Amino acid sequence: MQNEPHKRLEHSPLEDALAFVLGTATCALGVQFLTHLGRITGQTAGLGVLLSYVTGASFGLIFFLVNLPFYLLAWLRMGPRFTIKSFIAVTMVSTFAEAMPQVFVIDALNPAFGAAIAGAMIGLGLIVLFRHGASLGGVGVLALYLQDKIGFQAGWTQLVFDALLFSAAIFVLDPWLVGWSLLGAVVVNLIIAVNHRKDRYIGR
Repeated sequence: MQNEPHKRLEHSPLEDALAFVLGTATCALGVQFLTHLGRITGQTAGLGVLLSYVTGASFGLIFFLVNLPFYLLAWLRMGPRFTIKSFIAVTMVSTFAEAMPQVFVIDALNPAFGAAIAGAMIGLGLIVLFRHGASLGGVGVLALYLQDKIGFQAGWTQLVFDALLFSAAIFVLDPWLVGWSLLGAVVVNLIIAVNHRKDRYIGR
């Protein structure tokens, strides 16, 4: 006998609120590890980190600003609920990223471990946000929009963006640091690939 399909249950507002605190704080913690080591990551967060190195401005402020143009696409592609949740999530990550250096200081961090644990923190934080109907905006939204409009696969858009981002980083960072950054980006994508599957998770 075939198994009956699972009933999809909505998350309560309290569950969403707790998940947003956990997910955004975890992502911000991963960014703290990256910036301590002078590394970057992929996607819009990586762009924010790289621009913070170039300009000297804080990651939190730049990350908030670079996401602003993508909210219109998010509204058109994913609807108002997703867009509002993503705006809240981006704002919370920016706020946590600004506050964290004031409450703890990293004394020593091994480069390989730091790159891997930063990727793990960001990946886990993103999974939490995805499962509660939000994202950290940016390139992922653009990728979905282009896929709908011109048929260019979303995964390829993200891959092209990351390739350009890491290529640009070579002119700003030591190539050795860029190499370790790639390790962190791989960890992020592996966590998302393994855990973000509609056929396994039925909450929303």
